[in-house]
Amino acid sequence: MSQPLPSGSLSGKTALVTGSSRGIGADTARYLAQAGANVIINFRNKAPRAEKLATELRELGVEVLTVGADLTDAASVTAMFTAVEERFGGLDILVLNASGGMEGGMAADYALTLNRDAQVRVLETAMPLLPRGGRVVFVTSHQAHFIETTPTMPEYEPVARSKRAGEDALRERIPALTEAGVDFVVVSGDMIEGTITATLLERANPGAIQARRESAGKLYNVSEFAAEVALAVVDPVPADNTRLIGDISSFEA
Repeated sequence: MSQPLPSGSLSGKTALVTGSSRGIGADTARYLAQAGANVIINFRNKAPRAEKLATELRELGVEVLTVGADLTDAASVTAMFTAVEERFGGLDILVLNASGGMEGGMAADYALTLNRDAQVRVLETAMPLLPRGGRVVFVTSHQAHFIETTPTMPEYEPVARSKRAGEDALRERIPALTEAGVDFVVVSGDMIEGTITATLLERANPGAIQARRESAGKLYNVSEFAAEVALAVVDPVPADNTRLIGDISSFEA
């Protein structure tokens, strides 16, 4: 994937991307660093992978901080932003990318805890660090964004509903964000080729990805979708605060 943002266009800015040691989060952090932003790589338990990415991005001439934090733990989130403030003094860009809920061995309410409660906690903890002109980007899927009007696969429905609940909870904060001069954008995409979620869905429902690919005509891969997330950091905010990526003809608005 070519560089989606002009080199130097984010020089002097600081961006935190949750869940950014791999996948969409890692590529988003990479694109922001290529544009000159200092980057905070957040991970839950994959420190070596986060440090490997950090080493790569530092070669671009930007500052990079890796911070392990469990977003479902309030103290962990507070410690993460304390580290950000100590290192950078503030934060210009917050990308809420981390999500989950299909992992095995988790509590029954884990999806809602991570995809709604933790998203709100991260935003509220970050707010004192975000200046006027700052931006928050929330990453979701069409299967979650349109869940109230378009059914999804049973295996994914609990995650989809929890992510929609998180989106709704964040949208409730738009007036307060606007008053603080902070922009908010939801980036919604179809199933993304190569993500853990797609892999788990395919395992639970063999043929699901191929069926969706045929229905949509095209599915974005990780780097392509991450480029759209990075563009959401700089592009004008849509009137409804929503950036829809890929085909939506099979989803009812």
